[in-house]
Amino acid sequence: MCGRAMTLFLNNDDIRHVLTMEMTLAALDRAYHQLAAQEAVCRPRIDIQIPTGDPTKIYQWGTMEGGSIDPGYFAIRMKSDIAYESAYEGVVTHEKYASRPGLFCGLIILFNVQNAEPLAIINDGYLQHFRVGADSGIGVKYMAREDARVVGMLGSGGMARSHLESITLVRKVERVQVFSPTREHRETYAREMAEKYDIEAVALDNPRDVFRGADIVCGCTDSARPVIIGEWIEAGAHVTCVGGRPDDDARKRVDVALRLGSAPGPVGLPEWKIDDENVTYAARRTSEAATAQAGDPRRTERGHGVQMANKTVFLEALLTGGAAGRTSPEQITFSERGNIQGAQFFAVAGAAYEAAEAAGVGRHLPTEWFLQDIRD
Repeated sequence: MCGRAMTLFLNNDDIRHVLTMEMTLAALDRAYHQLAAQEAVCRPRIDIQIPTGDPTKIYQWGTMEGGSIDPGYFAIRMKSDIAYESAYEGVVTHEKYASRPGLFCGLIILFNVQNAEPLAIINDGYLQHFRVGADSGIGVKYMAREDARVVGMLGSGGMARSHLESITLVRKVERVQVFSPTREHRETYAREMAEKYDIEAVALDNPRDVFRGADIVCGCTDSARPVIIGEWIEAGAHVTCVGGRPDDDARKRVDVALRLGSAPGPVGLPEWKIDDENVTYAARRTSEAATAQAGDPRRTERGHGVQMANKTVFLEALLTGGAAGRTSPEQITFSERGNIQGAQFFAVAGAAYEAAEAAGVGRHLPTEWFLQDIRD
């Protein structure tokens, strides 16, 4: 390469080759400690929504970003989506695509904070599943019963796979029971998980049965409706939900909730600090009547903040002994990430970049392609 600075492009196959769940858990754990010490910083996700020619679909641009002093990475993750809602067998789901259904546009750009050079451009799909699954694994590590053995899984896609992988690293899982609306998908998931982890895996025909005997319940769906049903949760269970949401009864039944963190407010503007997972800015159609049509996915409410504020402890307080998590085997516990996605991407993308460079994986592009001699 003749000593030229190079920027690494990593696609999902490259990330699959070098990134492990163990690496992801370690990277996030370090990033959360750095956030607590103010050695790292991030902001909540910000979305921009613009109407399309189809009143049932919306264009949505989303970004989240963060960086740290050590090892000195900054990352921004960006998504470009057409968002809409779909119904299948009575289940309403959030859907999205870029260009056409089945394709998606999500990129992470990693920078060196010492000289501002772009280090890597990374497809976000595989890494995204890992960082979300690892978050739930961290929640299980600190909040689930030590003897938790049975996982109830709602969903059978990539998130459901990464969730189970992270949970098997922090608890001795013996059984997973899964439901998703498509029989073929849930049966394939059960078969693959049984083989991969040498555990009992059962595909269920009713979501109610997912909760029976489950020590850990995971919501990993695209549902636009609640999937964690309070009356179904059994005493002593730990719950996490990254798709769909808990219903009101579930929120009432939770005894202790863990939040991994909240992004700080801007310098000099502490009143701008919010706990919302995302902040949305939206353009309006010429006729507001058009936005009222069924299926319009544009948000009309704020992104949720602390889901169970009066029951919530923060990871920082848990690690320092300033707060307690689970205090009895009978308690129902819950965990959520918070609005620190930006910190996750510099941490996990940085770890993946280092592993890819060491393994000689990816395509090198001249860094000069991304630099210019005109000052902005």
